[in-house]
Amino acid sequence: MKIVWLSDLHLTLGGQDLLGVDPERRLVMAIDRINRDHADAAYCVLTGDLVEAGNEESYRVLKKHLDRLSVPYLPLVGNHDERASFLATLPLPDLVLEGFVQYRVKTPQGWIICLDTLMPGQSAGVLCKERLTWLRDALIDVGDESVYLFMHHPPGPIGSPMQDGEGLTNGDDLLALLADYSSIRHLFVGHVHRPISGSFGPVPFTAMRSAAYQAPPPYPPWTWETFQPANEPPAMGVILIDGGNTVVHFCQFGEEEKAAQ
Repeated sequence: MKIVWLSDLHLTLGGQDLLGVDPERRLVMAIDRINRDHADAAYCVLTGDLVEAGNEESYRVLKKHLDRLSVPYLPLVGNHDERASFLATLPLPDLVLEGFVQYRVKTPQGWIICLDTLMPGQSAGVLCKERLTWLRDALIDVGDESVYLFMHHPPGPIGSPMQDGEGLTNGDDLLALLADYSSIRHLFVGHVHRPISGSFGPVPFTAMRSAAYQAPPPYPPWTWETFQPANEPPAMGVILIDGGNTVVHFCQFGEEEKAAQ
């Protein structure tokens, strides 16, 4: 099974510049690339921060673009998103936690479970008791079938000091819950705009680059006051799942921008 993975689109409207890039143009290029090279994917998962300013107009424009995809899409929320406008605009699968962007999807390779880590008004995220209870019940229900988790905020430190303080505030609660289930195959997170892999305890994870702009690596150190985007292209992930084996390719795009310069 192939899954295409986009994260941190930060869509702005009308060609509005964001840190030196046009996120809408880059989203168009990403969708064109998916339709050209990955029409055989089962899904396109989008792990949050889909728009820069969470309002219904932004989500209506986003939906217009996403509806061009040749594969079904599974959207999540991040800290830049606004839940009510998101829910009023974008479609979600049936097995969803009411009032949240949290749901699960059955696939031939197991289950995709998408978590809602939004904590309104905060850069960091949270999984409240209701969301954690839903997840526990979902994991009990799927039994021994493989589970692939997608979420915006990482539940533990990733070695980037400025970003480690803005992850999932109760990440220990999530990881303690996951430790009870051997069905967890991989955790996919956004938020950090960096290609990072590792494990949180026994749970392997991958963090995705942004489809808009990249954060710099933590070496040399930087602060939010000195932050400048890295001179790196936008990228998407291509996840290949086969019988419990998981491979993630990082695929940059945006050559069209260079050609136009």
